[in-house]
Amino acid sequence: MSVNNGKPPILIVGGPTASGKSALALDLALSLGGTVINADSMQVYHELRILSARPTPVDEARATHRLYGVLAASERCSAGRWLDMARAEVAQVQANGLLPILVGGTGLYLRALLHGLASVPPIAPEFRARAKALHSEIGAAEFYRLLVERDPEYAERLHPSNKQRVLRAYEVLEATGKSLAVWQRSQPKGESYSGHITAVVLEPPRSALYAACDDRAEIMAMSGGIEEAAALVALNLDPSLPAMKALGVREFSAHLKGDTTLPEAINMLRQATRRYAKRQSTWFRHQMPEATAIAALYSKQQADQIRQTAADLLQTSVHAD
Repeated sequence: MSVNNGKPPILIVGGPTASGKSALALDLALSLGGTVINADSMQVYHELRILSARPTPVDEARATHRLYGVLAASERCSAGRWLDMARAEVAQVQANGLLPILVGGTGLYLRALLHGLASVPPIAPEFRARAKALHSEIGAAEFYRLLVERDPEYAERLHPSNKQRVLRAYEVLEATGKSLAVWQRSQPKGESYSGHITAVVLEPPRSALYAACDDRAEIMAMSGGIEEAAALVALNLDPSLPAMKALGVREFSAHLKGDTTLPEAINMLRQATRRYAKRQSTWFRHQMPEATAIAALYSKQQADQIRQTAADLLQTSVHAD
């Protein structure tokens, strides 16, 4: 996709977890003269370097990275809060004559930048109270089943255990009679980015992506992810906070409490990571059709070709008539 109106360009790199998008963004920053800006809802948290697969300190030093580890786990980062921070970073990078490269798997953040935020009307508190009461009465699984019956399109994007987002979807449906998916397609609130936009999404074959997810789970366990989960739990934070929902926190916490063996915890994390990657892939395919899909993992074997494809797309969009 591209918008040609004489304003500076930005490059978006999206894709599911473990697809290699962070490595692609770094290589593009080095080759094109850019700054990498985080668009991942978990990589904003300082305490989640390993569990969020944040770029390593070595990689962060090779090219400028922004919005990584900038918030404490005790804070909540919404799409609106991220959008305000990202717009400021984009403006600063462009003022320095560099290319902003926004990278992440949180599709809602990227869509907010591209199209603005949906104007969902204020929801009266009683709708949230009713939803929470029903959730407590019938349990998470049954509550999610009700949401699937009434709003299958939006429910597909959610994990049943993500209580906050499931409650939000239900309360909006109850209060407005419309799915959050409908609101997100409606007239956006605030301005979208109006300069040159090039968006690429890594869409690896399912087998390759799942193998990468499995490898990532084991690497996290062996490289400090268990200790990171323990440190996060030791903060005694509200379990509804976004950082507490990060992949690996629940799985490794269960191991630390003696509820599972380490191999069982790693296997649980593998399964959770694969499910998350599948949901992300589905989201990008349906919600960002304007992006150019690259059907491969970003790996050393295909790095040159994929990097060149992204660079060519950027060049074409900037010089489009």
